[in-house]
Amino acid sequence: MGKKVIAAGHICLDITPVFSKAGKKTMSSILQPGKLIQMKGVDVHTGGSVANTGLAMKILGADVTLMGKIGKDAFGDMIHNILKEYKAEKGMLVMEGESTSYSVILAVPGIDRIFLHNPGANDTFQADDVPQKELENASLFHFGYPPLMKKMYEHHGEELQKLMIKVKDTGAATSLDMAAVDSAADVGHIDWKQILEKVIPYVDFFMPSAEELCYMLDKERFADWQKRAGSQDITEILDIEKDIKPLAKQCMDFGAKVLLIKCGTPGIYYRTAGRNTLMKVGKKAELNINRWADKEGFEKSYIPERVLSGTGAGDTSIAAFLTAMLGGYTIEECMQLSTATGASCVTEYDALSGLKSFSELQKKIKEGWVKVPGNV
Repeated sequence: MGKKVIAAGHICLDITPVFSKAGKKTMSSILQPGKLIQMKGVDVHTGGSVANTGLAMKILGADVTLMGKIGKDAFGDMIHNILKEYKAEKGMLVMEGESTSYSVILAVPGIDRIFLHNPGANDTFQADDVPQKELENASLFHFGYPPLMKKMYEHHGEELQKLMIKVKDTGAATSLDMAAVDSAADVGHIDWKQILEKVIPYVDFFMPSAEELCYMLDKERFADWQKRAGSQDITEILDIEKDIKPLAKQCMDFGAKVLLIKCGTPGIYYRTAGRNTLMKVGKKAELNINRWADKEGFEKSYIPERVLSGTGAGDTSIAAFLTAMLGGYTIEECMQLSTATGASCVTEYDALSGLKSFSELQKKIKEGWVKVPGNV
């Protein structure tokens, strides 16, 4: 693929203790004070948008440069060595006196994940950290997880807006992925609706999860979702017409061009703007405006062969979508490959080991790969 990609933003070391099968247990019944839990091992890999989406795009055939910040410490050395295996370490900034970000991921089979996260050096990432020369050569700039990067959300998101404008001025397309907001931390009290209203006009592909987007745009609605879900995963109780489309409309009103809302196991909702708005997508992406304009739908997930961990499923789904888009696929084909990649990802503990080539996925789809049951 001739088009160059920059995957920038949040990177960390993911540490995933391996649980035995939990059966029908709840997380609260497993994690009890004073209880000793016998584990099966530990899985240690790179995590965050830069590693998950960036390396996945590289595996899927895209020409990707990774950009993120790590500390000069043991965790930073581990990230550097892992990236070096993919020949993807050169874009990383190694910072003296800053700690490398890490996440401890509690991924109990059959239960949604809990993350224990230290943002580390990600908090100081800024627009000036992205070299202008690299941007001039890029067709797509993907940025991930601003809610986990202090510099990006403080001062009403001014730095995030500055970054997106800087990229757009080069003619490259921009894509933005979000992350869960810790409601108890400072980031939970930020006016995210105001930030999105400022930033979305400079974002060509916006790809939040349903929970992330709802928390940012409508906290009352989000509280209602939590109440309705009870002990269930929120995505299991969502209704596309009543719950997802109102959020999508707000994004389109803000100026969204191509919107994907990840809805967990059920699948991904997508909507595109009209032709005039899509004309603002970065020209270097070479998007076929006529084939992409005024589209809307819900792409249901495929049933995975097995489920070991949901870690990176959303990130790798995005990677497949963006790689396919740059490859000239239709939006319908992009959505199929996106959900198929997510279903492949969850078959392993890390984000990358389960990935399959587009040709393998298309063959499996053609042979009748079954989608998840139920209406959405």
